[in-house]
This record gives sequence, structure tokens and C-alpha cells, in this order.
Amino acid sequence: MPEAARPPSAFRGSLAAIVLARVAVGLVTLVVVSAIIFAITSLLPGDAAQAVLGQAATPEAVAALRAKYGLDQHAVLRYLSWLAGLATGDLGRSYTADLPVAELIAGRLPKSLLLAATTAAVSVPIALTIGIASAMWRGGLLDRALNLATLSMVAVPEFLVATIAVLVFAVKLGWLSALSNAQDIASPVQFLRAYAMPVLTLCFVIIAQMARMTRAAVIDQLSASYVEMAVLKGAAPTRVALRHALPNAIGPIANAVALSVSYLLGGVVIVEAIFSYPGIATLMVDAVTNRDMPIVQGCAMIFCAGYLLLVLVADLIAIAANPRLRHR
Repeated sequence: MPEAARPPSAFRGSLAAIVLARVAVGLVTLVVVSAIIFAITSLLPGDAAQAVLGQAATPEAVAALRAKYGLDQHAVLRYLSWLAGLATGDLGRSYTADLPVAELIAGRLPKSLLLAATTAAVSVPIALTIGIASAMWRGGLLDRALNLATLSMVAVPEFLVATIAVLVFAVKLGWLSALSNAQDIASPVQFLRAYAMPVLTLCFVIIAQMARMTRAAVIDQLSASYVEMAVLKGAAPTRVALRHALPNAIGPIANAVALSVSYLLGGVVIVEAIFSYPGIATLMVDAVTNRDMPIVQGCAMIFCAGYLLLVLVADLIAIAANPRLRHR
């Protein structure tokens, strides 16, 4: 049956089947990742109970703590117990704080999401504008300048950008605070002072990556035959790029945005540590230092689930933008 003759119910049914298939693959991926995370954290040297209690702890106290948290059980039994807890939303209990891991993460996750959302709100429009402009005037002076700028931004690591930002804006100029505790923000000025340098650091790499991927996606569409036909009919270059090529590049651009934004889930680790931002990444770093493995495992699973969710959303946007993908 031709595409135009298919009833809307058929499209909805195929889209629902695709969503269910993607969700099933995501769940299987989470199970595999959970096994990898548990195996890696279990193979780390040292005794978690000994690290929590300190070197002065008696063997009896260490044995009691190991029995309390099930550390004396076989690794397979501990993994199955942890996996069963994940299925019900129980991420385990912290060794050092003696509190549920879900409760500790719930207190930090909104702050990390706010930082990521603010960075995305700033970086996505700038990156898309740079990528589209570079593609429209590819090979020209503007394209070469933007390519040089984005390549330079990609080559600079986040910790160096953060360090330079602290030296310039906090130490030299005194405009911003070197620490971003994000507490008691009551005005836009306070929000700007707290988030300016972390967002600037994250945007530095995110914008470059997203802009280059957007440029490649738009250039690929500008090379298509339907674009050549529009040019032969006398369409203006701006109209060709924005009205013809850009709508067909939405799928690749959505994937580029999803991959770049998903980088924030792991990239915030360095930024939060440098600026002492009270997010989930800082919680994870402290847990690694204290060998609090339940927190490390829970944070890692949050990062993985967030990445898979972004990829799923990008796939759905690509499918909605290109109906042919529904019938692969």
C-alpha cells in the first residue's frame, strides 16, 4: 500500500511497535551494563568494610559490617540481590552514611539535571546556528573560521577550561565565585553567578561537538538530488537550506543533540569536582574515594539509563521526521 494511502492507525501501530522494541533493547542493555558495573566494582582491590571502618577497626567489627551489608556472600548472590532491588527501585544502602542510596541520589540528582538543562538550553541553539551557517556557506571564509574555532574548542579539555575560567573570572577579575554551591539562589543575578562558569565550561566542548555533527548532517542533505532540483528551479540558497534540507536533516541532528547532551551525564564529573557543585557526580566521586560501592553502582546506572533515554527520544524524533524509517 502506498505511503499516502496508509491509515493513521497503521502508522500509530508501527510506531508503538518500534517504541516497544527500543524499550526492550534498552532494558536488556541495562541488565548487561549492571552486570559489568557490579563486576568492575567488585574487582577493585581492598576491603570495603575495612575502608569504611578504618585501619584501627577490630576484625570482629569488620566481620560484623560485612555480614550487615551481605559482603560475606558470594558475588553472584550479591549481584542477583542487587539486581532484584533495582527492579523495585531499591539501589541498596550506603556503607558510610547508612542511608538508602536512592535517598542520597534524590537529593543530588535535581541539581545535576538543572546544570545539564541550563547547559543544553544555552548550547543547543548556539551549536545548531553554527552548524547550519557553516553548512550553508561551506568552503567559504565563515565556514573555515567556524571549523577552526570548533576544532580548537574540541581539543581543549574541560579541566583546563574550568581552571582558566577560575583564574580569569574569579581570581583576576573577581566577577564570579570559584565555588558553585547553588544554595539559596533567590534572584537571576545569583543564579548567573552560581552557574556561569560551570555552564561555560560544559558549553565549550558541547557546542563544538554538536555544531560539527549538525554541519555534517545538513551538508549531507544539501548534496541530495532533490536539493539540486530546487536549486535548478531558482530557489534561494537560504530557502534551499532552511525549507528543503533542514527538515530532512532533523533525524541526524536529533541524534547529534542526544549524543552531545548525553555527554553531560558523564562530563559533569570533572566540572562538579572543580567547582564543588553539589550534584550526583560529586556524590559519585566521594563514594569512589570512600569505597562506598552501592552509591557508585547506583550513580553509574543512573548515567546509563539517562543515556539510553536520550537515545530513545532521538530515535523517535528521527522516525517522526522520516516516515520511511517506520517500515524498515
